[in-house]
Amino acid sequence: MAEKTNVARLLDQAHIPYQLVPYTVHEDDLGAETVARELGEDIHQVFKTIVLTGDKVKHLVCVVPGHLEVHLKHAAKASGNKKCEPLPLKLLLPTTGYIRGGCSPIGMKKALPTYIDTSAQNFPYIYVSAGRRGLQLRISPQDLAKMARATFADIATEESEA
Repeated sequence: MAEKTNVARLLDQAHIPYQLVPYTVHEDDLGAETVARELGEDIHQVFKTIVLTGDKVKHLVCVVPGHLEVHLKHAAKASGNKKCEPLPLKLLLPTTGYIRGGCSPIGMKKALPTYIDTSAQNFPYIYVSAGRRGLQLRISPQDLAKMARATFADIATEESEA
């Protein structure tokens, strides 16, 4: 049994069903594709958590399928911003309490507006980080949205918007 994270404790308190799924961490590749391969799961169901900064809403969280990127214009529109950009990596830990590869949409230092790509609703469950590297959370998209106070929005794209 995997050691309980703060995310798991919060879910227990809320009586929300979930499963903790450990996987082998590859420090040189923290990408969702590697995590999906380690889990033996479909990359479409392994979601990554990306924190953005906006021009109006200072910080927001986007949860998108591992094989896709955040569509910055769509994320801005969903969050009431004119534009958004990824949060600089050095600000991730002080802003969220999480490190890269272990950032969960649940249990951040401070509640941030959160958006889950609508494709999550196509699955009975998805995977997101359980709050540390090497541990994923298997949870229904609806329960994740409830716990993270998230909104479903069309925020993913195949293209990088560099």
